[in-house]
Amino acid sequence: MTSSSPLTTRRDLLKATSCGFGYLALAGLAHEAAAKEYRSPLAPRMAHFGAKAKRVIFMFMQGGPSHLETFDYKPELAANHGKSTSSALIGGGRNVRLLGPQYDFAPHGSSGLMISSLFPHLAQHADDLCLLNGMFTDSPAHPQASVMLHTGSTNFVRPSLGAWVVYGLGTSNQDLPGFVTINPPGGAGGAQNYGSAFLPAAYQGTPLATGGDAIANIRNRLLKGKAQRKQLDLIQKLNRGLLDRVEKHQELEGVIESYELAFRMQSAVPAVIDLDKESAAVKERYGIGPKATDRFGKQCLMARRLAEKGVRFIQISTGGWDQHQGILTRLKTNCEGIDKPMAGLMTDLKDRGMLEDTLLVWGGEFGRAPREQAPNQDGRPHNNRGYTMWMAGGGIKGGQRYGATDPLGGVAIEKKVHIHDLHATILHLLGMNHEELTYRYAGRDFRLTDVAGEVVRGILA
Repeated sequence: MTSSSPLTTRRDLLKATSCGFGYLALAGLAHEAAAKEYRSPLAPRMAHFGAKAKRVIFMFMQGGPSHLETFDYKPELAANHGKSTSSALIGGGRNVRLLGPQYDFAPHGSSGLMISSLFPHLAQHADDLCLLNGMFTDSPAHPQASVMLHTGSTNFVRPSLGAWVVYGLGTSNQDLPGFVTINPPGGAGGAQNYGSAFLPAAYQGTPLATGGDAIANIRNRLLKGKAQRKQLDLIQKLNRGLLDRVEKHQELEGVIESYELAFRMQSAVPAVIDLDKESAAVKERYGIGPKATDRFGKQCLMARRLAEKGVRFIQISTGGWDQHQGILTRLKTNCEGIDKPMAGLMTDLKDRGMLEDTLLVWGGEFGRAPREQAPNQDGRPHNNRGYTMWMAGGGIKGGQRYGATDPLGGVAIEKKVHIHDLHATILHLLGMNHEELTYRYAGRDFRLTDVAGEVVRGILA
């Protein structure tokens, strides 16, 4: 799939329009669009092959959550707590002290999946979870590892995973963005984590907030309704006239599309993210109300509503996982904040028949080391050589641990999964071959997985 090859036939697009996708339904511009064979960059596209998942909800835990207290059960590390070692597997040079898991693990579900006591609600979905215990990435530094997780590269500015997904598949609701990021964290890559880089600007993520104005600068404070539409029609006529003269201009094409999408979003977005329309029982399921779970609970419920309305890629985020000290108390607070909301999201998706075609992905940019950060501190340094992420729904075989770190939890040693492999697998579940999803830029065809990546077939249902 390249930028120069047709992704669907005109017959396919007209069929999509009749089904309600309405890629030509741009109020006030329909006659111009039809005359010019206008095709929205967000129009639905054909996948390479049959997809198991229609959409992705990616839960990003910024800071590097400790796999050793959450999803990677290490009894040998617990047995050697406090002992000094110079093992190269744990890093840090000579005579560092091992820090055992600070919380207990227990088997859950018919699969007996070992999950930490920090996740009592999520553990009820153990048979849906696939724990990727053999994850590894290139860098132990937050900015580089975060950008690697989101874009597949640490050296150059590259399009984000969400941008690639929408570039490849488009989206089914032309009144909403194809890629939404809710409460994106600052730092550690910032906007690059949801940017489109050299892909057309229409594919970048749209930030939403759970408080105040959900989208900044979306409303025209001077004109409303028909008056605003007339103003926009004039602006777009001028923009399209210029585009006709220069024939191709990526930034101008992005401006034209963004103006139209923003106009439609003024009415569509508030309706979708209005959580007051949900029942008290649903809000309680997500943990909305209590201070500990309210923020992430709102993100999860907004994600479900956006997914239900056809948004292709949704990211929700929470920070504060960089626990070099105070892991015993701070990690508990982190996990309490996300446990019930995540479980509520999974229950809600199941009840609505959506989990089977919604791919859930959870994790941070890396994990933590099995040693103390410093003497007598219950904190852990960064660890990019072995950690855990998990996936569920959308064609994933649940109730399993895939891959492993060494007995102390320092290095991935079995069925290892690199970020490129993770990306290749996500695209595969969405019906795309990661080697064929390319975009020509600066004289070469780029792809999300660069020149690497293998689909992790052992986790597929």
